[in-house]
Amino acid sequence: TSITSAKIQVNGVHLHYQQTGEGSHAVLLLPGMLGSGQTDFGPQLKSMNKQLFTVVAWDPRGYGKSIPPSRDFPPDFFERDAKDAVDLMQALKFKKFSLLGWSDGGITALIAAAKYPDLIHKLVVWGANASVTQEDVRIYNGIRDVSKWSEKVKKPLEELYGHKYFAETCEAWVDGISHFAENSDGNICQQLLPDIKCPTFIIHGEKDPLVPQAHAEYIHKHIKGSRLLLMPEGKHNLHLRFAEDFNREVENFLR
Repeated sequence: TSITSAKIQVNGVHLHYQQTGEGSHAVLLLPGMLGSGQTDFGPQLKSMNKQLFTVVAWDPRGYGKSIPPSRDFPPDFFERDAKDAVDLMQALKFKKFSLLGWSDGGITALIAAAKYPDLIHKLVVWGANASVTQEDVRIYNGIRDVSKWSEKVKKPLEELYGHKYFAETCEAWVDGISHFAENSDGNICQQLLPDIKCPTFIIHGEKDPLVPQAHAEYIHKHIKGSRLLLMPEGKHNLHLRFAEDFNREVENFLR
């Protein structure tokens, strides 16, 4: 089955998405910081079971091909993304759907599952956190300067955005997410976790250099009945690096 690309107007912006498969179970893929469907979910768009699933990967506003607007990071940017994501799926006429969220997309997915429980079938998150610690802020500042990134990670994003937008947006993201550390307990969405009622699967790479394992354990502890899978060799991008294992685990959970 081919992958189609299109844009649709949602909440005053034109959101870009990719769609593939003709299964009755709709699944939305939510990318990480600076990410898009194209950069973040190649192996999922290509290889997830297209008889069982209809897979949609979106570019949040200001990311990927959902520009304009330029990306900004007001205090409620995760809530804004959660509403955009849910409203996108409603605009595409999916009544109920599952969420697969990576990194920032995982945080967005947690918020969406808590706030729109009637719409969310199942939830999978990996590389996500519900709070920001001082240690996290230190890690984020370590990736602030994109010229220090590895060529492999940097290249597709530079091709997508051009150097200036990529570099400036990364800096703005570090500032935006670091603000959460000023909240009590560094809270992003901790208070919402008990409101998540759908079946939830948390995956974490034990070698993730960006998100310490305590974050995955916290989310698992506060979402009733959730399941946690630790991947010993997994890093932050475990769904790309170990795509076959990841897709199999996720498809089994979604069935």
